[in-house]
Formats: sequence, structure tokens, C-alpha cells
Amino acid sequence: MTKAILFDISGVLHTDNQPISGAVDLIKRLRRQGIPMRFVTNTSRATCQSVLNELKQMGFDIKSDEVFTAPLAIKRLCQTKGYRPFCLIHPDLTPEFSDLEQSQPNAVIVTDAAYLFSYDNLNKAFSLIMNGAPLLGIGRNRFFKSEGQLQLDAGPFIQALEYASHVEAQIIGKPASSFFHEALTSLGMAASDVLMIGDDVASDVIGAVDAGLQACLVRTGKYLPEDEAEANAANAMIADSVVEAVNQAFDLDF
Repeated sequence: MTKAILFDISGVLHTDNQPISGAVDLIKRLRRQGIPMRFVTNTSRATCQSVLNELKQMGFDIKSDEVFTAPLAIKRLCQTKGYRPFCLIHPDLTPEFSDLEQSQPNAVIVTDAAYLFSYDNLNKAFSLIMNGAPLLGIGRNRFFKSEGQLQLDAGPFIQALEYASHVEAQIIGKPASSFFHEALTSLGMAASDVLMIGDDVASDVIGAVDAGLQACLVRTGKYLPEDEAEANAANAMIADSVVEAVNQAFDLDF
């Protein structure tokens, strides 16, 4: 039985800051019915506050303590461990880490860094890892969709650093079970009672199933038809949109 929902954000609730049809009203109706929700994302081109602000500007009724981002989870880890990270990140994400000490780095953070994935920056990260710095990544996402195009995400670059250094990255965001469980803890619910809705079959769907949650793949965002075989193998639901996914889960008609 589904009692609460985790939503991926980009590709599920909106695409390029244009809400998916019916998504804004869906969140309002779920709110009125008292259904607990959390919004979980590996996005690495915006701070947690920016993600929240953008959602509100699109009309979504979302509270600050309901948003869980992978970069913020990495920041918390750095604060706990005393890491001084070399941040190979997107410029728009820089403010998220600005209050961390970053001189003489003893850790490496890799998110989607776009044009900052230069040889010099990747080689600096490689050198630090070879000297013992842990490699921290937000996720193994291969690509994302923006402006109608599939674009490389952080996953391929993390894997390149792993291959070169023989060091396995510590993944903090989806599909890591710890990231899902952080959201579950805030809900106070068992994993089996919570549905994860996402457009990434590996990070959202299979990651959620491996963490003990229910999962649904939506045919929006970065979805590709060949993803359905993996979703079916994981016994996940498949829906045309987030609205249909919620209708299936709760036997409702939004």
C-alpha cells in the first residue's frame, strides 16, 4: 500500500522549467489530501535553494524541508568528515559549497561540471585521488535532457576517474540507498510504503527498488523506450506521466 511519494524533479515535474501537464495541480491536490511527499534530485546545476525557488516560480506548492538534493548531502558529509574538497562542479552550484574550506584539498567532489570537465581539472582530480583523497559523486547518471537534447551527466566522468585511479567513488545521491533512506527517515515511514516516481530507470527506479521502495518509471524527461525492459524486470510500474503514476498508485483520478 502506498502511503507517501518521493518525486524526482526534472523530467518528472517539469522539463526545462515548463511544468508537466497537470503536475502543479497534482501536488496541490496531494497536499490537500494530506499525502506526505518528498522531492529528491541529483541535479547539480543549482543549489538546493535555487531548486526550491524555481519550483515555486512554476507554481508548485513545495516546502523547503521537503527537498533533498545530492549536492547538499555531499556538503553535509564534507562537514561531518572535515573534508576540504576540490570541487569539480558546475559554476551555478558553487554557492552551495562556498562556506567549506577548500585550500589544500583532501577530497574530490564531482558533479555535472559542463565545460569545466577539462583535461586540467580532471587531471587535478586524478592526482588528488591517487594521493589518497576520496572520490565523492552525486550519482552515476549517464545523461540528462535539456532543451530537447540528451547531454552528458557526471556519471561518465566519475567512471573515467574510477578507471584511471582504481578507486571506487562514494556515491551520495541516487541510486545510493542511503540517499533514499535519508528521505524516508524524514517521512518516518517504511520503504515498502513509499513510491518513487522518476524518469531515470537506473538512478530513480532500480535504485529505489534496491532500497526497498515501490517505483514507477514515467515516459517523460530522459525516458527512452528501451528503459521499459529494465523497469519491468524490477517489477516497477510504468506510466505516461507523473499524474498517471499517482492515479495508478492511489486508484484516483486527478
